[in-house]
Amino acid sequence: MIIDVHTHIWGGDYEGSTRELLRACDMFGIAKLHVSGLKSHYSDEAEVASLNADVYRFMKEKPDLVSGYCYVNPAHANALDVLKRGIETYGMNGMKLWVATFCDDPRVFPLVETCIEANIPILIHSFHKAVGQLKYETTGPQVANLANRYPNAKLLMAHFGGNCYHGIKAVRGCRNVWHDFSGTPFRRDDVDYAVERVGVDRIVFGSDMPITYLVNFGQVEEADLSPEEKERIYYKNALELFDPNYKVG
Repeated sequence: MIIDVHTHIWGGDYEGSTRELLRACDMFGIAKLHVSGLKSHYSDEAEVASLNADVYRFMKEKPDLVSGYCYVNPAHANALDVLKRGIETYGMNGMKLWVATFCDDPRVFPLVETCIEANIPILIHSFHKAVGQLKYETTGPQVANLANRYPNAKLLMAHFGGNCYHGIKAVRGCRNVWHDFSGTPFRRDDVDYAVERVGVDRIVFGSDMPITYLVNFGQVEEADLSPEEKERIYYKNALELFDPNYKVG
């Protein structure tokens, strides 16, 4: 079984995005998708509402397959209301932070506290770049700041921090941080390095679909992992992260 914890509906392309996601599920036997909506880097309130409505629509169309992240822009005055609507009305079971603010911006704190109360994880875009770093793009040290401030929060640092040798090093001691390797530079040994540094129990499978899938799958298949370790990455860790009643046996 495979659970993909990092997929997207691109704003303005609902039909194309969902078609590609469903096609991948059929081709590769993906059992569960965790989906967020994205479009512009610094979205306005109307765009955030539209993106979350798209994810909710997909959740209703495919209730056994799709779970949703509530995408929020912490710079908006209504961010907390957006999150509560996503959890209470839409039934979303995660929150997504992108690049509108750093993840350790104080405006994020009330959102994190709400996620702790709801016992849902927070997917944090984190990407360290040599060139082209966005103005408020979170990196590993900022994830560590948030993790240390809120040790009860369940944080999912996306993309291995964009550079696993930078991002994972920063959060190595934070037991409340999980990792996906979606959209990474696709180095052969990234997964091996991450397992060595943080343990296999803190790594979950994510692809960044509809951008890519097979390369991330290949990273797991080519890693020096036992069948049991691959199972943890492919689905067991995700079940434990999203389902408070599930414990890996």
